[in-house]
Formats: sequence, structure tokens, C-alpha cells
Amino acid sequence: MRNIVLILSTICFNITLFAQDLHFAQSSQTPLFINPASAGLFDGWERVVVNHRNQWLGSQTQFMTSAISADINIGKTRFNDKAHLGLGVMFFNDIGGDSNFGNQTGSVTLSGILPMGKSGHIISVGVQGGFGSRRADLSGVTFMNQWDGSTFNPTINSGEQNTLSTFTYIDASAGFQYVYDGGKSSFARNNDFKLRFGFAGFHLNKPKMKYVDGSSDYLNQKFVGNVGFESDVVGKNLSLEGNFVQFVQGGSYESLLGFIMRYRFRSATKITGNIQDAFVGFGTYVRFKDALIPTIVLDWRGFHLGLSYDITVSSLRRANSGGSLEVSLAYQNLDHSLFKTKKRKF
Repeated sequence: MRNIVLILSTICFNITLFAQDLHFAQSSQTPLFINPASAGLFDGWERVVVNHRNQWLGSQTQFMTSAISADINIGKTRFNDKAHLGLGVMFFNDIGGDSNFGNQTGSVTLSGILPMGKSGHIISVGVQGGFGSRRADLSGVTFMNQWDGSTFNPTINSGEQNTLSTFTYIDASAGFQYVYDGGKSSFARNNDFKLRFGFAGFHLNKPKMKYVDGSSDYLNQKFVGNVGFESDVVGKNLSLEGNFVQFVQGGSYESLLGFIMRYRFRSATKITGNIQDAFVGFGTYVRFKDALIPTIVLDWRGFHLGLSYDITVSSLRRANSGGSLEVSLAYQNLDHSLFKTKKRKF
């Protein structure tokens, strides 16, 4: 019975992937995946993020997703008080399931960032364009009419097509983001507070999906709303980070909420910036009606390491008892930049 549930769940999940997007649990470490307006909108000058997710560890089939993104800000001043640009690129590879369903994409993102003087208020608008490629092989997938009474027999003719068409498509997305950085108006450690929220639309051109010759479907538009904050705890070397992301695509919804408590074991110099914060943190994300996701993070010298594990609490745990493992590694250059004027020495 367990094998039947597993196979049925796998087939259903593959079908869902054809119409919907992949997802990551560590939403704060996938900025360009959440909102194109996030390109260049961060402390520092250059940023690189690598993500890897191994899904359905306890089942007989898995889904592997790897992504890399890089973004920079161009024309940003040291005090971040003038309009500038953000430029980013992103690639990801997603493959898995008995069908070896493959989804590869690449995109370029351009944003316009407008700080409102030295008040700490910043708005950004971004556009994202790129390409995608999809393929699958159904020769390893079993169907209900191949059940011989005791097991699924692949030698029985299913009457289904064994391969799906390989095709590419053009994709277009856009987004808006607002950030308030309270730390810009004070040198006091306890005044550090950041708030951000945004809204983005992905696949706005509704790319055509040509899985089978002679017929086609359209990739559903996806809309994403995000809210997040970072706040130092007064009088302690602690800070709290919170993130909420809502995905809506077609008739599907995904809500992701997470909180991370971080302990600072080395404080940055706020004026000179010669020393950077270093901290370790622990918290939990929650994917509503699906999973609890304990998460550990470590920040040191501009590097950020995140490790999380999805514990399935929905009915899918019958097929996914092993959960999903996700790792992220990011680097933000907080010291100098290849794209800003060097400071004059006196």
C-alpha cells in the first residue's frame, strides 16, 4: 500500500510541476527568485548566492534543485543617498521524479533604486527577462493501467506517450520593493531596524508550454508578496529576523513564514565598517498546511551559511517521511566595490 501511495503522489507531483514553479524554504536567501526589484538592494556592493535543495529524501524518488544568482549595484554612494541601478543574473536547474523532469532557466534582472535622502526610506522597481527549457522522459513512469493485481508491471503497454517534447521559452517578470533602514539615521547599535515589503509578478507573458506535439498549455502567472524585518534586541547581542512570503499561481497557494533569532559574537564598527558583524542563529520556517522547517544560520566576514530541513506534517508524510534538505551559501562584499569611486584619503 505504501508503494501505491508513493507512486500516485509522484505522478501527481510531476503533473503539478508542469503547471507550477519550484520553491525554496529559505526565502531570505533567494532574493531574485522572490522579487526582481531586490537586485542591488542590499547592504554592500556585490552579492552571490548559491542554493541547493534535495526534496523527498525518504521516498524512492527525489527532486533536486540547484540555483546560483549574483547581483551588484551600480552608482551607489557610500551613504546610499542617491539613485542608482541594480543588475543581477540568475540560473537554476531543477530535475527529479521518475520522469526525470528537467527545468532549466536563466534570467537577467535590472532595477532602479531610489533612496529618499538620508532618511532610510528606499524604493526599487525591477524587471526580469530570460529563457527557460523543459524536458522529460516518461519511460520510467508507471500508470494505473499497468497494475497487474499485485504490482505495477512496466511491460504492460500503458498506451501513453513515452517522451515529452523538449522546448524553450521566453519569460518576463517585474516587481516593486520598499525598504526602511532605521540604522542609517543613528550610530547607536540598538537603533538598528530594517523593514521591507514588496510585490512581484512572474511569467507575465504566460509562456507557452509545448509538452506534447500538436497541443500546448500556458505557464500560469505567479504573484508573490513579501514582508520582512530585522531588529536588534535592546541591551543584548541578539537580533530577530522575520520573513513572510505568499505565492499565488493559478489555483495554487503557498504561504511561508519564518523567524530566526541570531546571537552576535562579534560586532561591526558602524562608522568605519572595517569590522563586520558575525553571528549564529536558529529558528523555524513554517510552510502552512505542509511542513515545519528548522533552520540554522551562520554569518562571518560577509559569508552567510544556511541549513534547513523540511519536516512534512501534511498527508504527504506517508510518501515523504524523510523530509527535504536545503543548503544556501551567500557572500556579500561589504567592504569595497568594483563599481564605486574610491574614497579619497586625507
